[in-house]
Amino acid sequence: MFIGGYKISSATPNPASSDAGGHNSVARSQELSHGEGHDYVVGSPHLRHLPLNIVVRQMIADAVREIVARQGTCEVLEIGAGHGVFTETVVGAGGTATVTEMSKPSCDFLSEKFRDTAGVRVLYDPDGNAALRDGALYDVLLFISVIHHIPDYLGSITSLCGSVLRPGGTVVTFQDPLWYPRQTRKARTLSQVSYFAWRVTQGEFRRGLKSRWRRLRGVYDENEPSDLVEYHVVRDGVDEERLERLFREHFSQVEIKRYFSTQSPLFQRLGDKHFPPNTFGIVASGHRVQ
Repeated sequence: MFIGGYKISSATPNPASSDAGGHNSVARSQELSHGEGHDYVVGSPHLRHLPLNIVVRQMIADAVREIVARQGTCEVLEIGAGHGVFTETVVGAGGTATVTEMSKPSCDFLSEKFRDTAGVRVLYDPDGNAALRDGALYDVLLFISVIHHIPDYLGSITSLCGSVLRPGGTVVTFQDPLWYPRQTRKARTLSQVSYFAWRVTQGEFRRGLKSRWRRLRGVYDENEPSDLVEYHVVRDGVDEERLERLFREHFSQVEIKRYFSTQSPLFQRLGDKHFPPNTFGIVASGHRVQ
């Protein structure tokens, strides 16, 4: 099977399907790649680089405070919360948070971290549908460095907005790769050079070389957790224009921010000033229920 030009190995189920135990391939890869003791910061530009971190915190805080000012409370659903860095921002801005995680070790970490924090609820989400099953309604949906991990991101967002987001609510996304075919060759080259300059400092050279060889041959292996965690490679990034159109159909106001990001601190400083954007975020507010 081919998706986005990549040959998909049929040795294991499709990433969107579930096995008999209810865990799909994506969930298993998340648990393997984001296990106990995993450091989310080192590979996450929006966590590692202060200017980006400030931007995303401000976006979240503004969304929460606007709704608190309007109605007195703000209930937030944070999909894929990691270790809860931005959950703290939600609480600090006056909101309450329900956070989901596919990785059981990360879910356990969140439960312990927020054990004594009023207004934070943790849902283990092995199949990506915990929020839909839960049935609660929310004023803000957060997808921070998450959309590119979701195989059917357009369908998932449509379902969540239609099922759990209240009228007048807001969606905040951040740190997803722009659609590759829409980027110039220069932009893609600079983005890849920046990534590999960081990657060579991280060890695991054999696995990295094998992954790169699969990419060059157009092969995507569902047996490899790194391929599933980087599911966006088979879709050529995330189609920000389709996502923007989807939001404009259902929200009164939509703002998209395109920017450069990479893991390397040196290349991030260079990229801020000189490189074309390779990443985006969206704030969609004023949810219209149809």
